[in-house]
Amino acid sequence: TGAGGPLEYRLSTGDKLRIQVYGEDDLSLETRVNDNGEISYPFLGILKVVGKTPAQLADEIAGKLRGDYLVNPKVSVDIVEYRLFYVNGEVTAPGGFPFQPGITVRKAISLAGGFKERADKDKIFIIKEGSANGKPAPVHLDDRISPGDIITVEESFF
Repeated sequence: TGAGGPLEYRLSTGDKLRIQVYGEDDLSLETRVNDNGEISYPFLGILKVVGKTPAQLADEIAGKLRGDYLVNPKVSVDIVEYRLFYVNGEVTAPGGFPFQPGITVRKAISLAGGFKERADKDKIFIIKEGSANGKPAPVHLDDRISPGDIITVEESFF
């Protein structure tokens, strides 16, 4: 089974996966989740993966391979490359950055080159990926972020 991580990471568009079937090299591959939240897998065709944990996807693939193709398949799903998160506003180098498990707002801002001179360190907001209302919420430097999140550092006016 794949490594879900402490927060049970959920797959989404842009994640790059390594799927391995023990002893079956032709069934092992690296693939990126497409814009429809799907991957193409040998023999099984198109699989919807968005919202699933790596372990759930491994179980699903094993279940579909069992019987017709293999007696007792051992499948692992690992994330090779996480989708991006974004930092904008009063940072030196705004943009999208590859997610890393356990990353905090402070580290994200560091990846974006740090605060600009006019940055207000008390006015940092986040829009969580998939949030229902899409409204920015205040966030602290030591809060953890998720892939797809958008962090905005506001400007100080004094």
